Amino acid sequence: MPNKVVETQYPLIDSDPHASRVIRYFRPSDYGVWAAVTAAFPATLYFMDMADPVKASPRVHLKLGGVLGFSAGFLMAYQRSSFRFWGWSENKREEERDLEELRQRVQEGKSLYGESPQPKWVQHAAHTNSQWSQLKFSTFPMFNLVNHEYHGTDPAKYGVKPEETSS
Repeated sequence: MPNKVVETQYPLIDSDPHASRVIRYFRPSDYGVWAAVTAAFPATLYFMDMADPVKASPRVHLKLGGVLGFSAGFLMAYQRSSFRFWGWSENKREEERDLEELRQRVQEGKSLYGESPQPKWVQHAAHTNSQWSQLKFSTFPMFNLVNHEYHGTDPAKYGVKPEETSS
């Protein structure tokens, strides 16, 4: 089945980026969103307790709220970074960094997206499971943790020469 091609205002960098790349490409604003959501969750619980107090100590609720806020903030920052990889939001900085990083890998003779010890069918299954998964974090958080060749971009833009076929 061919990959779904989505027309976007900004260029596609990677349709299924590895989780480590998404995190490495976080912007300061992503960290700010992460911190804001982390703080907002227990703060909301605190103010709700002020409005309608419960007899139990709010300490446990606030700690749990902090953990949930931290997790939700990370997922929100991860999603924002993924949107830039997909070209759904402004991504000039990521595009330049991606070109520099992957051209360097090609010059060093390394695989463009890294090597994987997994068989091709496992790589394909991992790709089909993780592509677009950032849109469903509320249901089932899933990240791309497998290096594979399915990224929706032309490797020639990084300087990769097409393999010659012999007949």
